[in-house]
Amino acid sequence: MGNIIETKGLNAGYGPIHVLYDLDFEAPDEAVTVIVGPNGVGKTTLLKAIMGLVTIYSGKIYFQGKDITKMPPHERTRIGIGYMPQVGNIFSRLTVWENLKMAAYIVKDQSKIEEKLEMIFTLFPKLKGFLHRKAGTLSGGERQMLAESMVLIRDPRVMLVDEPTAGLMPKLVTEVMKKFKEMAELTGLPVILVEQRARRALQVGDYAYMMRHGRFIFKGTAKELLNHPHLTEMYLGAIEVRELRYVRE
Repeated sequence: MGNIIETKGLNAGYGPIHVLYDLDFEAPDEAVTVIVGPNGVGKTTLLKAIMGLVTIYSGKIYFQGKDITKMPPHERTRIGIGYMPQVGNIFSRLTVWENLKMAAYIVKDQSKIEEKLEMIFTLFPKLKGFLHRKAGTLSGGERQMLAESMVLIRDPRVMLVDEPTAGLMPKLVTEVMKKFKEMAELTGLPVILVEQRARRALQVGDYAYMMRHGRFIFKGTAKELLNHPHLTEMYLGAIEVRELRYVRE
């Protein structure tokens, strides 16, 4: 198993505001890699760095072994990096069908679009009945399904997902997380999932990182972190346990 995304010694931030410090990160092929930690520790910034949306001070970013550190964001989309941001991930005034068509604008092969639509409606049968509804009328969970579908229809090679359960009721959190696991198993698509709800995320992940203050304080399998005796203390910053190793089962 290789790595779909890697960073080496990555330092990044927003202009003069340094957020990420010397990050070595690996997201294996055909796996769900989870990045957890409280708000404001740099999780979203790491996804934005992979997408080319923040300032890179030093270090490298690789996609399938190719150095993409200086590649523009739109080119990263074209080579197969799909990004689902936490907010602004659908067009509320457009219908569900119009959202899907907008998302598929870079796909030239109509048969590929039809193939992805079939998969999307298998994963999210509800959406098929909502095609002519305005996206802004959907529930929180349904909007997340649409946002995920808008990434999937582009036929990405990896999917970056930022806080998909933010603002959702507990029942919807379970549903959304279940769907992510189902999608990963059905498609084999590698996913990098950023989440504040650590336990929920770790239950669907294969590999995991925990972040504090722009650095990794844990790296291993999701099962290891979920069962770690100091998970809560690590999350809250009461202790910092550095177990920076990768154990691939």
